[in-house]
Amino acid sequence: MAIPPFDQMLRPLLALAAERSITRRTATEAMSAHFALSDADQLLRIPSGASTLVANRTGWAMTFLTKAALIAKSAPKTYSATERGREFLAAHPVVISVKDLQALPDWEQAWQTKRGKADAVVGEAVNDLSGMTPTDAIDAAIEQIRADVRARLLESILNQTPAFFERLVLDVLIAIGYGTQRETAAMHVGKSGDEGIDGRINQDALGLDQILIQAKRYAADKPIDRATIQAFVGSLAGQGVSKGVFITTSYFADSAQEFVKRGLNTKVILIDGDQLLDLMISYKVGVRAERTVEVVDLDQNYFSDDS
Repeated sequence: MAIPPFDQMLRPLLALAAERSITRRTATEAMSAHFALSDADQLLRIPSGASTLVANRTGWAMTFLTKAALIAKSAPKTYSATERGREFLAAHPVVISVKDLQALPDWEQAWQTKRGKADAVVGEAVNDLSGMTPTDAIDAAIEQIRADVRARLLESILNQTPAFFERLVLDVLIAIGYGTQRETAAMHVGKSGDEGIDGRINQDALGLDQILIQAKRYAADKPIDRATIQAFVGSLAGQGVSKGVFITTSYFADSAQEFVKRGLNTKVILIDGDQLLDLMISYKVGVRAERTVEVVDLDQNYFSDDS
């Protein structure tokens, strides 16, 4: 039997998660058995070669079930059916389609990529192409993949230690182009007596021009207030440095943003969780390019009558 589309895996995966906890590996094995895939089918890989086709489709089915809040993480890398999932399973005894998930009231919000904004195309299913041009479908699929990566990237960051996050923000700033190289330009501080400073970046070989870093790994709904930014500015002044970057996984209260917009002698840049994820994806920190797709179009100039 050919490997089924991911939407055909939705109900069997949810039924499995209602019986026992699953991981992406055990779910892939279960789908291979459920659909009686041959050994050759199980070895087929996606074009990039990054994973097998069945694992890729199983992973997407799990992502859709997670976005629908039908399954949820119950332990690291482990998922189980939620109460909502069990009720949904009972209400759909034969099949669960993507349209069934899209009918849920919070479906589009689940694919929200930026705080307070949901992209109109993100809630669309990868295989729901009605009314879309091929280019629209590609754009919608890319946005959906990006939304999924952003969510998993933030989750992975929050699961790490504060010290890991402090090193991560240095890697991001070095990737952007601050400093020269990681070993000599960036220093992870993050210890008692550092006045709240988590890192330093040398803008020149001798370290005459420095940028000080503070990193706060907060839950997405916990804002950074003005008092925290004021304390950071005070730390910069205390160390004789005029430039600073404050990075968080959450967001900055309006009062904090207004404070740094004032004509301060100290220049402070605020990077919130949304901006951090954008930078990590753009500069490939913590992510990798799985596949590069080239879209071609007719070269009208080649076929013009002009000599």
